[in-house]
Amino acid sequence: MMIGTVFSGLAIPFIGTSAGAACVFFLKKDLKTGVQRALTGFAAGVMVAASIWSLIVPAIEQSSGMGKFAFLPAFIGFWMGVLFLLLLDHIIPHLHRSINQAEGPKSRLTRTAMLVLAVTLHNIPEGMAVGVVYAGMVSGMENITAGAALALALGIAIQNFPEGAIISMPLYSEGKSKSKSFGLGVLSGAVEPVFGGITVLIAGLVVPAMPYLLSFAAGAMLYVVVEELIPEMSAGKHSNIGVISFAVGFSLMMALDVALG
Repeated sequence: MMIGTVFSGLAIPFIGTSAGAACVFFLKKDLKTGVQRALTGFAAGVMVAASIWSLIVPAIEQSSGMGKFAFLPAFIGFWMGVLFLLLLDHIIPHLHRSINQAEGPKSRLTRTAMLVLAVTLHNIPEGMAVGVVYAGMVSGMENITAGAALALALGIAIQNFPEGAIISMPLYSEGKSKSKSFGLGVLSGAVEPVFGGITVLIAGLVVPAMPYLLSFAAGAMLYVVVEELIPEMSAGKHSNIGVISFAVGFSLMMALDVALG
């Protein structure tokens, strides 16, 4: 029963990405800039709220026995997550939607491949976040319930829906077939259950490391938010659209965590 719960939890965010990518079969035109900005802001809000409520706070609570130094595991894990994404950012060639210049090492990869890699790169910490929370539930952490784990999985899935559309729709508008655009959108989200499963296994073997792993996932997600999502949601005119969407995403994720946790 517990194994089934974990597997279904890890699959929920991936289903969100796949459903979003399927928009390419129903929408005729690419998403407008304002819509993309709003969806990006929403995703950023969900990720920030999830990092705080579902990851950093439980990490500090789990270390309460350390007294005044209860923050230390979360502090160390957070910086490990930031540095991990910084490393991936430098060794994996990728291209963000709002920037025409590729990042990472020089590569002969196509623009499409690098766009998919960019989305895949920031899906990695999301998968790890869901995985480590379900690992905490399985290991019996008092401050991580099945409801709290489900809230995080649902929150990530909700923000993955627009991400799936944002990757598949531009690919279709650039000349890719609908099926190929959908397939690439789905592929970008496939890393989430994979890295989530790996994280569950690691955390299950090293239960005392849970505070570090929780905050590691938080640091990695916040790196993505600040490095990629915030610049995209605030670029150009009418950046307030992204800000309002950020607030909506943040408050929704906060409500889910409290209501289901």
